[in-house]
Amino acid sequence: MITLGNAPILHTSRLTLRAPGPQDWPAFRDFIAHPRSAFIRGDDMDEGKAWRAFCHLIGTWVARGYGSFVFTLKDKDQALGLTGPWHPIDWPEAELGWTVWSPEAEGKGLAFEAASAARDHAFGDLGWTTAVSYIDPANSRSIALAKRLGATRDAAAAPPPGDKETLVFRHPRPEVRP
Repeated sequence: MITLGNAPILHTSRLTLRAPGPQDWPAFRDFIAHPRSAFIRGDDMDEGKAWRAFCHLIGTWVARGYGSFVFTLKDKDQALGLTGPWHPIDWPEAELGWTVWSPEAEGKGLAFEAASAARDHAFGDLGWTTAVSYIDPANSRSIALAKRLGATRDAAAAPPPGDKETLVFRHPRPEVRP
């Protein structure tokens, strides 16, 4: 069983990916309060709901044995965003998700680097054979990242529950990536 104490830590050339912890709450809270988070939060997200969502991120590691990683620069343990395997109990498929919490992390390829490492972890270490990303149709930056990762639109795939329009992008397995 994975606990936060023995969750894997991934490294890339510039980043460290680790399980979220209490020290990341201020960065998450600030992100959720900012209009930049509009694609992932509901209209009624208050601080209490943000706290519960944050605790969900941490709890998924214990409940599933895996979860999304906070990514930081290697030399600075400041949360810049979140990426990784994600599979709420009522979702039709396992997802590779990402959010960039800090504006200073945008436009530098950090989300691509982090999501690539998290995707490789999901397919390699976790043994996933498929993964999707659920994306709001208006989120052009997230769509661009999914495409850069090699994901293609899968119109036949079931979206997550709810009435919000969602595009589904399917990630290629490692053996068929260019």
